[in-house]
Amino acid sequence: MKIAYKYLLPAFFLLALGSCKKSFLDVNTSPNSPVDVPPRTLLPNAEVALGFTNGNELGKVAALLMQYNAGIAGSQAGAYDQWNIGSLDNQWSNELYTNTINNLGIIVQKTEGTSPAYAGVAKLQLAYAFSMATDLWGDVPYSQAAQGLDENGFLKYPQPRFDAQQDIYLGNASLAIKSLFNLVREGIADINSPSILKPASDDIVYNGDLSKWTRLGYSLLMKFALQVSNKAPDTTRAVINDIVTNNRPFINDVNGTLDFNVPFSKANPNPYYLQDIGGTIPNTQLLSTRFYNLERNLNDTIRLSKFYNRPTGVYVTYDNGSPFAAPLPISSRSQYGTYVLGATRSGEAPIRLVTAFRNYFILAEAALRFGVTGDANTYYQNGIKASMISTGMTATEISNYFAANPTIVTLTGTTDQKLQQIILQKYIASVGNAIESYNDYRRTGYPVLQAPTVTAGDDPNIFPWRFPYTVQEGTSNPNQPNPRPKTNVKVWWQ
Repeated sequence: MKIAYKYLLPAFFLLALGSCKKSFLDVNTSPNSPVDVPPRTLLPNAEVALGFTNGNELGKVAALLMQYNAGIAGSQAGAYDQWNIGSLDNQWSNELYTNTINNLGIIVQKTEGTSPAYAGVAKLQLAYAFSMATDLWGDVPYSQAAQGLDENGFLKYPQPRFDAQQDIYLGNASLAIKSLFNLVREGIADINSPSILKPASDDIVYNGDLSKWTRLGYSLLMKFALQVSNKAPDTTRAVINDIVTNNRPFINDVNGTLDFNVPFSKANPNPYYLQDIGGTIPNTQLLSTRFYNLERNLNDTIRLSKFYNRPTGVYVTYDNGSPFAAPLPISSRSQYGTYVLGATRSGEAPIRLVTAFRNYFILAEAALRFGVTGDANTYYQNGIKASMISTGMTATEISNYFAANPTIVTLTGTTDQKLQQIILQKYIASVGNAIESYNDYRRTGYPVLQAPTVTAGDDPNIFPWRFPYTVQEGTSNPNQPNPRPKTNVKVWWQ
């Protein structure tokens, strides 16, 4: 983090970097001659960076840990699959902090005074980016991150403090740490304040529709409220009940038209395409045998066919942690399908960060566990329907599935059994955003996962509860916890 701000290059160049471990953006910029980039240029690149960061190596690790995919023995994906995560330096330093968090921070600093609509949009994305960082690593730079340059052109905090995860989520007045909840609330207020300049076509997610950004803000409050439910259940109940009972606008359309989706194209493909097909190290992961068996047992074959392809007409899978050779030929393997890669499987699908289907599963759990207003089963069924619509299933296909599988689409049993149903369907729906499933698994213990065939990493006997801190940050910032917590140490909200 001992680097000056580095503004993002155009999105096409950023995406061309693929899932390489070292980025061309990892260079020093003269701190005495910073380039003054306007918010209308920074915003689309920051939006792309947020989606790219979620789906690239961080999402790849999570997808392997959560057993959507299986990594081929001997590859980097194979190491992740066996719990050997290693140091994700480029993802931490460049993708997350420099390209996303720092550039969003610049937008806030440039616009908060006269054009708060821009600042509000940036604050909501900052909240998501910071939540991603703390959820994956635990204590991270937060209150002293993205704070800009001093009068000499250097970072105000070149060695930022690592804030406790509890303080990041709930705040700490004595340390001047604003909670993620209040960061989102500020963002919502800014979006709805008089503003000289407002995002328009430079906003590639919502095209300047601030009402949709407001919906994203309230959706983030629900997401964060559930994330802290094991430690602050009163906050969970109060935040979500306020949104439901007072009809606060959130992302709630089952057709997905309000979802916070970062767009990509064939020319600028999403990171999942670059991982599996078009990058420098393709064909190192394929459909997990375990996820395939789960979907088959749930009779969920149509949705599975959207998630993964069948080049030879049958699914060709691989077991998690397998030490054996992967199936050949490579062209026969089942990899991500149209839902994740796009209609032509060329990377034109969006990265789905906040969606209606995930919100409905949040509400189902909140109604079940915390007495939030509404019927848990109705929320649950809306979540399944919204997911199926998102994958491209037809109304008839969805209706037929519900009619043929009443025990799957209806909550039954004890509270814990119902919770398991909710999280299982949320897990299935979250193909393409495995970080959310990784969070839910650590928070609830669901879905039930068996250890890979071969395990390694910090502790081969315990599932990785967090990502290891990076070597690069550890050598440049004495505030990084030392010795670092190993991956067998749970994060605060677990």
